[in-house]
Amino acid sequence: MNTECLLLRKDLRVALNAVQWPAHVSLVALCDDLLLPVHALLRLGYADASGSVEPFDIWSQRWRRDAEYDPQLCFIAMRDGDVIGVAHGWTSAYLKDLVVHARYQGQGIGRALLAQVFEAYKQRGEPWVDLKVMQSNVRARRMYERAGMVQVQRVEL
Repeated sequence: MNTECLLLRKDLRVALNAVQWPAHVSLVALCDDLLLPVHALLRLGYADASGSVEPFDIWSQRWRRDAEYDPQLCFIAMRDGDVIGVAHGWTSAYLKDLVVHARYQGQGIGRALLAQVFEAYKQRGEPWVDLKVMQSNVRARRMYERAGMVQVQRVEL
């Protein structure tokens, strides 16, 4: 069975749409208290084998030691004290993770996180931002395409 992922790119040299957060959802910065719930959400989001997340101890240490890690590129969506979405970018203008809890999908949280990521990279002077998505992840691909991302490469896994 061939499994393919797509490399998508967003041109940041154009005007961007303003970030619009759904009601009752707030954006917070990553802190040590949120590492465990962020990790749990990532594991839940990738449970369908569309990605993988290491065990917490390895993940949290590797994340902090990674040369491309910058906590200012980690955006956490919260509602009623719960982590419901996370977008984690690398300093190389690459969006590594974007996960919204299944219970909150379809409410604009992923779109808001994506817009927040675009704005952050644009403010850093990056001309574009890239991400990879499984070709079979139609829902995510539609969101990325509606956000103006275009395919630049197809990769067979």
